Amino acid sequence: MILYDTKYLQLKSTKSKTGKDWVYAHRPNAKDVVVILPVINNEKILFLKEERPPLVAEGIAKYSIALPAGLVGDERIGETIEDAINAELLEEAGLKADRIEIKTRKTASSPGCVSEVVTIAIAYINNYNIVSKPVNDGGVIIDRILVDKNNVYNWLKEQEQAGAALTASTLAALFYLVARE
Repeated sequence: MILYDTKYLQLKSTKSKTGKDWVYAHRPNAKDVVVILPVINNEKILFLKEERPPLVAEGIAKYSIALPAGLVGDERIGETIEDAINAELLEEAGLKADRIEIKTRKTASSPGCVSEVVTIAIAYINNYNIVSKPVNDGGVIIDRILVDKNNVYNWLKEQEQAGAALTASTLAALFYLVARE
């Protein structure tokens, strides 16, 4: 049952197996979410520094460390996951991938609170060449940062100590990159 409805987010209620009411958030305008880990020359990873209003409003963090990401089918009718991966990489990073590997299609960040699952892909880019001016996604994206692959752990710890929130999908994508090696 829909408790609250907007174009981009619904608050819904269902019954658990024990009969308890369970309230969760749902995105009615998208069929999936994609998260893309850009690996440049197999040496660097492109991260996004973002200002996410819920984190700021609750005093959790002034910014978060994330990866290029987006909703599938929210703006482009008939869009596939693969189309969305390419479109979001181009829009948010200005990059085109030489090769894309989809690693997982059902990563849930908070399955007790939201119905959303994420498709995680690694985009291998041979040369760091901005082919299109990236967008700032309504002011959410503050900066794009290239980090040496061998220094990612230390860099992320520094960001966290400086007050950043690390997104679960970013950490999951890094797992898939490392697990492969």
